[in-house]
Amino acid sequence: MNWFIIFITSSVGKKLVMAFTGLCFVLFIIVHLFGNLTIFLGKESFLSYVEDLHRSHKYLIPLAEVFLLIFGLLHIVFGLVLYIQNLKARPISYNLRKNAGGRTVGSGTMPYTGLFLLIFISLHLVRFRFVEKITQNDFTILINTFNNLGYVIFYILAMVALGLHLSHGIWSSFQTFGVNHPKYNGLIEKGGILLSILFAVGFASIPIYIFTKLS
Repeated sequence: MNWFIIFITSSVGKKLVMAFTGLCFVLFIIVHLFGNLTIFLGKESFLSYVEDLHRSHKYLIPLAEVFLLIFGLLHIVFGLVLYIQNLKARPISYNLRKNAGGRTVGSGTMPYTGLFLLIFISLHLVRFRFVEKITQNDFTILINTFNNLGYVIFYILAMVALGLHLSHGIWSSFQTFGVNHPKYNGLIEKGGILLSILFAVGFASIPIYIFTKLS
């Protein structure tokens, strides 16, 4: 067990944990997005999806939430540690060359978009997950939430942050796992950017649709 702790707390180990947990969240985002997009099919379709999800997977969902919580904590803690280590390792002149070496907006803003997403997720859980659902259902909560222009704007900004975070995170995860070949690197990078844009646009379309059509 000692070897595992030593490895997981090493620089390489922390990067592998970051990559693994990050890709797990990408898979969760894909499933979550497809489920949420049922709102475009109408109230009954959306509520049917929610009911079926909780009825068919009533034991799997709590287990998945536990793993997501653990993965989230690992991703945040190791990400913070790596960020601090990188700051200490940078030369003083680094700020003068911050756009050199292939740095992108996504890579340069990773810590800030990550912090913004942490705030967003916390508020999102309070608003949609840990809320009284006896006198209101998920559809009503969704409508009432996105009837507020302030929350719509906040949600869209969070999706922009998500897109920026994933635009670098997806490519970086593949690099960490050793998927590194001149023939495929460009494809993986562009694929990650495309996927991040689809995620951002897909999620952002929901509050816009509700605010303009259903509210």
